[in-house]
Amino acid sequence: MSTIVKDPCGLICIPLTYVAVFYADYVVVRWVILQTMHDSLWAPFHAVLFNTVIFLLLFAHLRAMCSDPGAIPLPETQMDFSDIHTDRLPCFPRSPESSAMLAQHEDWTVCTRCETYRPPRAHHCRICKRCIKRMDHHCPWINNCVGERNQKYFIQFLVFVGVLSVYALFLVIVSWVQACPDCSDDVSIKQSRIVHCIILVMESSLFGIFVLVILYDQLESLANDETTIEQLQGSKENGGGVPLHKLLMSQVCRLPCYSRASYQRSHNVHSV
Repeated sequence: MSTIVKDPCGLICIPLTYVAVFYADYVVVRWVILQTMHDSLWAPFHAVLFNTVIFLLLFAHLRAMCSDPGAIPLPETQMDFSDIHTDRLPCFPRSPESSAMLAQHEDWTVCTRCETYRPPRAHHCRICKRCIKRMDHHCPWINNCVGERNQKYFIQFLVFVGVLSVYALFLVIVSWVQACPDCSDDVSIKQSRIVHCIILVMESSLFGIFVLVILYDQLESLANDETTIEQLQGSKENGGGVPLHKLLMSQVCRLPCYSRASYQRSHNVHSV
C-alpha cells in the first residue's frame, strides 16, 4: 500500500508536523545559538547536532509515512462470500480461490469490507480501506496505519521527536540562565527572542508530552506482544473501561482535527 491516504485529518497533520519542526530549527539556530553562542565553539556543535536530529526525525517520519504498514493484498477477482451469510452451500458454492485460501489457512478470517481473507491479528482500517497485519492504530500524524511493517519507523520517529523536544528545551534554558555579555542590547531584538523562545518552549513541551504518552503505549504493546486494538478489545470483552492512557492517546493522536464524532468512528472502526 504505497498510495497517499486521502484523509483530511492526515493531510492537515503532515504539514503541521513539518512546520513545527522547521520552526523549532529556526528559533534554535537564529534566536538561541546565533544570539547567545555566536563567539563560542559550542555554536557549530549544537547547530550541527540539532540539525542531525532533525534529519533523522524527518527520515524516520518519511519511512513511517511511505512504508507499507502490512496491507493485505486485495484479490484479483471478487470473492464469493455468500456461504458466510447462508447455510445453502449447494446453491452458493465457494469460488476456487476462496476454497484454496481456506484450506491453506484455517485460522484466517474474512473481511467483508475489502472482500479478502486476512491472517490472525489483522484488522480493517476504514480510513485506508484495507486490512493491515498486526494493525496498532491509524495515525494521522503520519497519514498511515501503524502496523507490522512500519511500526519500527514510527517508534524511531517518536524517539527523535522526544530527543528534539528535550534538546530544544535544554538550549533555551541554557541561553536564559547563562550570562550573555555579547548579546544585542536592542530592545526589539530582545523582545523577539523572548517571544520566539516562549513559543518554542510551549511547542517542545506539548510535543514532548505527546510523544511520551504514545511512546509508552508503543513500548508497552511490544513488551506485551499486544497491539493497541487488541488491548482495547480485551478491555471491552472483560467488561472493563478503556485505560486512561489509551483514551488519552486516542484523543490526542487525532489533534488538531479531533471531534467527538470522529473519535467515536475511530474507536468503533479501528478496532474491527
